[in-house]
Amino acid sequence: MSRIRRATIAVAAVALAGVVAGVSAQQAGFSRTILQQADISAPGREAVTAIAEIQPGASIGRHTHPGEEIGYVLEGTVTVEQEGKPAVTLGTGKTFLIPAGMPHGAANKGSVATRILATYIVEKGKPLATPAAAR
Repeated sequence: MSRIRRATIAVAAVALAGVVAGVSAQQAGFSRTILQQADISAPGREAVTAIAEIQPGASIGRHTHPGEEIGYVLEGTVTVEQEGKPAVTLGTGKTFLIPAGMPHGAANKGSVATRILATYIVEKGKPLATPAAAR
C-alpha cells in the first residue's frame, strides 16, 4: 500500500473517530464504544458494531444516522422515541430498528445503566450520528 494511501486512510479514521467522539461527548451519561467497523458488499456502505451505554437518568438527544441502526438491549431498559411514533420502552433482550435518516432519541429512565449492542449499516465516510433539530 502506498504511503499516500496509508496516510489518507489514517486521516479518515482519525476524522471519523473525532466526529463520533464529538457527538458522544455532547451527551452527558452516554457513551458509544465501537467494536468493529468494516466494509460490506453493498457499495458505499459499511457496518459498524458498537456498545452504547446510557447511565440512569441520562438521555441521548435527537439525532439521525446515515443508514439503519439495529439495536439489541443487553442490560437495563431504554425508552426510544422515533419521530411520528409513540415512545416505546424496551427491556433486556428486546430489539429495535431505526430507519435511515429517522430523527430519534433515547432515554434511560431506570435505576441501572442500560447497555445496547448496536449495529449500523451506514454510508461510508459520513458521521455515524448527526444531531437533529428539536421538535
